[in-house]
Amino acid sequence: MAWLLRGKRRKKRMLVLGWDCADPQLVFDQFAADMPTLSRLRQGGTWGTLTSSIPCITVPAWSSMLSSRDPGVLGVYGFRNRADHSYSQMTKADSRAIQEKRVWDYLSDAGLESIVLGVPQTYPVQPINGHLVSDFLTPGTGSAFTYPAIFKQEILRIAPDYGFDVQDFRTTDKAQLLQRIIDLTEIQFKVIKHCMTTKNWDFFMHVNIGVDRLHHGFWRYHDPQHRLYEANNPFVHAIRDYYRMIDQMAGTLIELAGDDAHVLVVSDHGVRRMDGGICVNEWLWRNGWLCLKTPPPAGEIVPFEALDVDWSRTKAWASGGYYGRVFLNVAGREPEGCVAPAAYEETRAELASALANIPDADGRPLHTQVFRPQDIYREVRNIAPDLLVYFGDLHWRSVGSVGHGRHFTLENDTGPDDANHAQDGMFVLYDPGKSGTGEVAGHQLMDIAPTILQRMGVRVPASMQGKVIK
Repeated sequence: MAWLLRGKRRKKRMLVLGWDCADPQLVFDQFAADMPTLSRLRQGGTWGTLTSSIPCITVPAWSSMLSSRDPGVLGVYGFRNRADHSYSQMTKADSRAIQEKRVWDYLSDAGLESIVLGVPQTYPVQPINGHLVSDFLTPGTGSAFTYPAIFKQEILRIAPDYGFDVQDFRTTDKAQLLQRIIDLTEIQFKVIKHCMTTKNWDFFMHVNIGVDRLHHGFWRYHDPQHRLYEANNPFVHAIRDYYRMIDQMAGTLIELAGDDAHVLVVSDHGVRRMDGGICVNEWLWRNGWLCLKTPPPAGEIVPFEALDVDWSRTKAWASGGYYGRVFLNVAGREPEGCVAPAAYEETRAELASALANIPDADGRPLHTQVFRPQDIYREVRNIAPDLLVYFGDLHWRSVGSVGHGRHFTLENDTGPDDANHAQDGMFVLYDPGKSGTGEVAGHQLMDIAPTILQRMGVRVPASMQGKVIK
């Protein structure tokens, strides 16, 4: 639709490098001297922290960023979401969960070509005006992971061992994990360079998942504040060295993109030291909100899905993850609901207050935040949690299993994990031939999509929730 293009100005190009979980304190301060490419972009551009979505996790944050819709409007609250009001039916939030247009859809409508590589929630692949390689949720190279389909043959010819994610990043074999992260990054970099130099494109975007995997696997070796930190450990520079590597790669890609390309380096959220986990279902059980027909055997940790729940007497249950998702068992809504609809808000408020006052391992306040979906989203679609919980300013994750014997644990029930996510990500925006405004504040993740469209001369839809970064 040519009417979407403003006037008859020459087409603009944009290169977007997404670094999943890249932290502003690392990029702008601690590692700044090791990242000359980003430092040069900052000197001539516009940059700052970028408030993430709630929840600040990969899914739905990238889709919120690229559609300029909040998670409630998207109807996506995590990797797995309730399919209905039953107690067990869950759906995976892949590309089919996103019903709103994302940046490349608007650009396709405007006749512009895009190359999209590794952007979360692009599998299964959907048509695009250009080329696409799907994301870390892709089951493997045996699947249909490219658009157009024939593009798969080209990718595997260039990179027969192409990978979508780091397998088993919650492992104790740190040396092998670090090598897998580096290998994944290098093979994807090879594909990026190939696509950038052999395909026509106006918009080019790649998301690096390796930063996130590195933080989760190696934060204890980096952060002296982490309870498991050991001075002079063999991986003390692993995170710094990786940031240095991806900065060098960014310099190469920016040079390949050419002097006329706008450049955006952006993350979906930051990183936070993980101190432990709040065993939320254990707490609900011990405080009378969750009822079990049969308690877990002494000394045995049982996943929530394997518990024998007495739903007729259960008022609330929860899901584990980097944030807590708590659900009320409402009469007439859930199959065996026992919370009367008339008492719903009162019960929810009571539970929210109780969750906010769960102490840490030493009985001290955790400074937990509890959110009601209707308070933070423009609209609430599909089946949202009744409460969303950030335990301990995100220094504590939510643990769904039962049998820990107390309301907290210092071990992750899904494998070793050193870090949680932080609410603030980062961005650096560089316009060729135009001085930026330096450091700016007050921008939210949903500001990215309208900024991309505006920079590329495409009309920004009024329905977008974000604002253009000036």
